[in-house]
Amino acid sequence: MSRTRRKRPGQAATAWAFSAPGLLLLAAFMVLPFALALGFSFTNERLISPLPTRFVGLDNYVSVLTDATFWRALRNNAVFVLVVVPVQTTFALWLAVLVNRRLRGSIFFRSVFFLPVMTVMAAAAVVWTLLFHPRGLVNAVMELVTFGAFSPDWLNSTTWALPAIMIVSIWQGVGFQMIVLLAALQDVPDQLYEAAALDGATGWQQFTNVTLPGIRNGLIFVITVTTIMAFRLFDQVWIMPRTPGGPLNSTRTVMLEMVETGFGQQQIGRGSAIAVVFFLIVLLVTLVQRLFLRERREGS
Repeated sequence: MSRTRRKRPGQAATAWAFSAPGLLLLAAFMVLPFALALGFSFTNERLISPLPTRFVGLDNYVSVLTDATFWRALRNNAVFVLVVVPVQTTFALWLAVLVNRRLRGSIFFRSVFFLPVMTVMAAAAVVWTLLFHPRGLVNAVMELVTFGAFSPDWLNSTTWALPAIMIVSIWQGVGFQMIVLLAALQDVPDQLYEAAALDGATGWQQFTNVTLPGIRNGLIFVITVTTIMAFRLFDQVWIMPRTPGGPLNSTRTVMLEMVETGFGQQQIGRGSAIAVVFFLIVLLVTLVQRLFLRERREGS
């Protein structure tokens, strides 16, 4: 293989030429903004202020890490991730297995399940706000099922506001994960199922010993992407509660705290410190995930 590479000296240049547009966009929209945020986090930079910008050292980080509201927002983020990632991944896998069967109408159901992904989250959040109204459709169904015993004021309750937002997030995002897992399922050779059936394996044994190992890389991708997207929770907690992050900060997230600090309160320096701390937390969680869930390489 190394000999082949020596025969093509222009191969590396071609690869860089094709990668250049993407690398430039990444540098312009991700690396540069993060570098600026890192720089601003050590200053007293404000959005509109006659005062000159000055270096304040770690003051912004100390202020953020000793703020109870930040830790409440981070706790809400952690609860959201711990519930949404496993539930949404399991639900997506169940849907993918369901629509992967050779049944009439499976293509129609694939389209129906994927449809929420095409919906803008802001629009979906507005519609679900109406559905979660105390006299909305959700409570009408709950009263019917529980004979009137359960009909909370979802979005104005410190107990039920975050679960309501979880339901909307799972509904909107599960179609994307379903499509990824469906593609992984279709790569599992039929011969493996035939061999397992000849050995007398039950349906559950085929699922655990053939299906899950066969879609391992797809599952890892779905879990990683879902975790990162769950940490980015913003639209729903901004739109659905009566006040963003309410009631009583029960739906406040770090993204919301960062935006309100940086733009609402015009404290760009402190908002940048929140962004840097949050980036490091998400990076650490992702690296730990990658450590425990290594992808299986082709041929290994």
